Amino acid sequence: MYRLIAAILWLLLPVAQAAEVRLTSLFWPPYSGEKLAGQGISVEVARAAFQAADSKLKVDFYPWARAVAMGMGTPGYAGYFPEYDTPEVRSRCHLSAPIGNSPLGLAYRTGSPFDWQQPTDLRRYVIGVVQDYVNTTSFDADVAAGQQRVDKSVDDTRVLVKLAAGRFDAGVMDKHVYDYLLRTDKALAGKRTQLLFHPRLLEDKQLYICFRPTAEGRALAQRFNAALAGVDVMAIYARHLAVQ
Repeated sequence: MYRLIAAILWLLLPVAQAAEVRLTSLFWPPYSGEKLAGQGISVEVARAAFQAADSKLKVDFYPWARAVAMGMGTPGYAGYFPEYDTPEVRSRCHLSAPIGNSPLGLAYRTGSPFDWQQPTDLRRYVIGVVQDYVNTTSFDADVAAGQQRVDKSVDDTRVLVKLAAGRFDAGVMDKHVYDYLLRTDKALAGKRTQLLFHPRLLEDKQLYICFRPTAEGRALAQRFNAALAGVDVMAIYARHLAVQ
């Protein structure tokens, strides 16, 4: 009888180890999206690390503001991603180690005189942004202080549509998102020749998982980080970006 019970427990052990971790995210190609290959770069990186930590990742996708609210406040979720690192974010998250990078810059119209050398140069322009997105510390501080005029949109596609229509001077955007949307989004069909991406980046930012600010969230972040060290993040990036 003892051997039978031990055998049953041994068979059940892998199931017990493969605990499910639920996170929220958004449609932000090529980093995350329910119908993207591997559900996107960031999701594939996170899934590989969780798998190495004997956990199964389940991601639910929502508009960004809802993804943040649900990831932080809805029982059953351990957090949300991908997120940038700011003092405000650190005040409410246990951040993971970086799961990749995000080259954040500015799209503008072909033939436009738009140019900039330092962040304060942007104050003379109206800049398109996505509502509730973190940009850079200096840019967001200028917006909060009323020194930077912005036009807010619900997502990156809408920023590019409005930019092409001349509604503002430039739009804050990740370069990989910009490339992906101009290549695939029907709302932007025919607009590739109307838009350019400025070669000067605002910042090459790191991406993270924001785990809930609890003891369990801290422990999960530590376990995730240990497993992430063995994941070839750049290989995952290369595979996804090769199709663009």
